[in-house]
Amino acid sequence: MPTANTIFPIHGPVDLLTRLDSPDPETKLKALREIKNQIIGNRTKKLSFLKLGAVPAVASILSSYATQSDSQLVDADVSTSSIIVQSAAVLGSFACGFDAGVRAVLDAGVFPHLIRLLSNLDEKVVDASARSLRMIYQSRLAPKYEFVQEKNMEFLISLINSECENVTGLGASIITHSCQTSTEQRALCDAGILKKLISLLEGSLSQKNATLESLAAVFKKNPEVISKFVGLENERAVESSLSQRDSSLESPGTVIKNNTESVFKFVGPESGSALSSIIELTKDRYARTRLLACMCLVVIRNASPNYLQDMGIKAKLVYLLLELLDDPGQVGDEASFVFSSLVAGKKDLQQLAFENNAINKFCNQLQKSQLHPKRLQGVLLALADLCSKLESCRLTFLSLKVLNQVIDALTHDCADVRTSACICLRSVTRSIKNLCAGYFMNEMLVIPIIRLLDDPSVSVQVAALGVISNIVVDFTTRKSTFIQCGGVKQLVQLTKSMHSTVRFNALWALKNMMFLADDRCKEGIFLELTGSLLASLISDPEPCVQEQALALVRNLVDGCIKSIEYVFAEDGTLLDAVGRQLHNVSDEVGIQGMYLLGNVASGNELHKEAVLQQLLAQADNGAQSFVIKFLQSSDSRLRTAAVWVIVNLTFPSCPGAFGRLVQLKNAGIISQIRNMVNDSCLDVKLRVRTVITQSMTFGDGLT
Repeated sequence: MPTANTIFPIHGPVDLLTRLDSPDPETKLKALREIKNQIIGNRTKKLSFLKLGAVPAVASILSSYATQSDSQLVDADVSTSSIIVQSAAVLGSFACGFDAGVRAVLDAGVFPHLIRLLSNLDEKVVDASARSLRMIYQSRLAPKYEFVQEKNMEFLISLINSECENVTGLGASIITHSCQTSTEQRALCDAGILKKLISLLEGSLSQKNATLESLAAVFKKNPEVISKFVGLENERAVESSLSQRDSSLESPGTVIKNNTESVFKFVGPESGSALSSIIELTKDRYARTRLLACMCLVVIRNASPNYLQDMGIKAKLVYLLLELLDDPGQVGDEASFVFSSLVAGKKDLQQLAFENNAINKFCNQLQKSQLHPKRLQGVLLALADLCSKLESCRLTFLSLKVLNQVIDALTHDCADVRTSACICLRSVTRSIKNLCAGYFMNEMLVIPIIRLLDDPSVSVQVAALGVISNIVVDFTTRKSTFIQCGGVKQLVQLTKSMHSTVRFNALWALKNMMFLADDRCKEGIFLELTGSLLASLISDPEPCVQEQALALVRNLVDGCIKSIEYVFAEDGTLLDAVGRQLHNVSDEVGIQGMYLLGNVASGNELHKEAVLQQLLAQADNGAQSFVIKFLQSSDSRLRTAAVWVIVNLTFPSCPGAFGRLVQLKNAGIISQIRNMVNDSCLDVKLRVRTVITQSMTFGDGLT
């Protein structure tokens, strides 16, 4: 009998793995327990055991015992059942919060055995297996469970209906992980899962939290169902319930995340108690439950803006989430993300948060040393959303002197943090006042941002390009700083990326840099780009890339005659590419192309004649001129751009205007313009009348 002073030996990983191979069940069992105790909450220990092949060894033990029938297990001695329980516990511990462990467990092929053990007759075996599977399903690496299939749905329902807490929690976790489409959401609702999930809100702490998360997944990104199923009566009932509880700020948000059908079922006449239960959970003693309840409210509001419009409710949500930010653990790490979801794209909530000192609160977090990467990421994203629309937020942020901390985050080891830092800077650099002052065009910011253009993460590259797109819209003469730091060379290189998103954003940045640039800047950029590269980008397979390439050239040729000459470089390769591309493009691409041609047509006679030939050119299939198609477009912006080109080609003081007018008339273009005299768009109508007036100068009269 061990005494209080007994010291149990701690064996090393190699010794423990050797003991796992022992034929003695008791030795094997003790080794499993010691491995479990050593790795719980210890990533370093987990990694050590992983490198030695511990997971396959434990998986082999579990598999060998799991192959026995339920009846055999019931009749077996205690050690046999205990070995299965401890094996499952060890595998779950490896998987808990550790993706490398999850990957090792899945690679070991033990997943099907854990699933099968859920139907075992031994409750302890079932509980341990369910707990292990829950750990796996907390990871993005977990396999998607296809519950739309009838047999799988029946199995999922059996999990949710189980009397075992870990089994019901597993069912909820599977839903959270695997419910990704509107079809799956509807299937769950039709199967009656929603009603059972609501009942679990009255369960244990673990069940409450798992249920709140699964409810969010059930309704994610399905807003059209809300307007279809939620009637005025339900809306009034919900608002009445919420107004009576102005201190509780939530709703079945996770459950109804962007899926009106489920929202309807959740907030219907029979669901009042469920809504009240979730409202109560915002006041729960446990911070994580309060956070998830707040998340529910945010989700419901984002999915159906008609709900939760009361200013008191909004204010309480802001207050609760800012309060949860002070939690030193996982809740504090995640609170920023929920806050971001609350205020993203909503000026009223951003203003409300600003008035509640949210900027100061998040900036104070930034000034703390050694923040956990996830918390730092969340804080940066929250600041990004707060500063996305309101200049007052940006100015307050800059006044708090935390810009250096954000710049430091650009070199963080975690790619998600680097991305978030860029997103934050993109919002802050929207400040026109500080852009005009050249505040952001300095080497302290420019150099690390340019370095991120070589980042191995595409997400980081795209986010960095977003910052650059802002700071190069520098209304001063400081664009040379960016060029001298090698920025243009890097941007040009990224226009050749295999990722269309990178090409698109690189062109956007170059387009902004070309905006109101002086001759020297334009020349430097064009020398790096070359006409042939621009021509290939104009013909890119992706319409969004085509649009930005044309917009870039539009800015390039905007201005003096010298600027227009760029499209005639390399034997007019660039202008020909524009003409060819416009024969079959979307409206957005056509708009940029026509404004580009309009800028060229504002030049000298040579320039005007070149544009005219592009307008009159037939498509390869003999179809009508693209300009007539654009003039007939339902998009008034495209009609306006097309008429502008004709205005510039027929300006009466130009020597060749009459000849061009005749050719345009013969091509049916003037006739089409005549039919647009009463266009519904005022801009189009004014430009059409300008063309008519100019043509009348030559006695044409358009008759």
